[in-house]
Amino acid sequence: ALLGLELPDRRPRRYGLRRHYRVAPWTDFVEVHWAAEGEAYVTPVGDDLVGVAVLSSRRRGYREHLADFPDLLARLEGPAATPVRGAGPLRQRVRARVAGRVLLVGDAAGYTDALTGEGVSLALLSAQALVGCLRAGAPQAYEGAWLRLSRRHRLLTGALLETRRHRASARLIVPAAQRLPALFGAAVHALA
Repeated sequence: ALLGLELPDRRPRRYGLRRHYRVAPWTDFVEVHWAAEGEAYVTPVGDDLVGVAVLSSRRRGYREHLADFPDLLARLEGPAATPVRGAGPLRQRVRARVAGRVLLVGDAAGYTDALTGEGVSLALLSAQALVGCLRAGAPQAYEGAWLRLSRRHRLLTGALLETRRHRASARLIVPAAQRLPALFGAAVHALA
């Protein structure tokens, strides 16, 4: 805000809440559960620990969000290992990533949503691009580099969020992924 780089966002704000549970992971993969009001993400963290994050534009308590996922809630019978932590709004928009001697990386450079789990990956890629631009003596080239490396993520995540905003289309995502696993797999790999 101090540099005047922030842009307003007219879309509904989305927030994230997360907590860890002392329970053995039931998969080695990240699970994504969809409901009318948001998504739940289950991440295996250790031999007896899973992380459960919920993302939604509806502001309510963590437990109320989890109630939208009864099958998931049934697996979380063990005690919570950590308190609930929150973040948001998730979307961050900026006018530019380069402003004089200030160069923005990670979420500060602009962030669409945590929906695809690509935040850390994009932060590392953008930092690598920034270092390359600085070594080449061309910090101003970082803006274009960031736009190129984040383009696919911004487009796919934006499309998923747009689908998410409309309940009728949001209800079709999971059945479509089940019927067309190759297409869903290609979309996931495009983000990876």
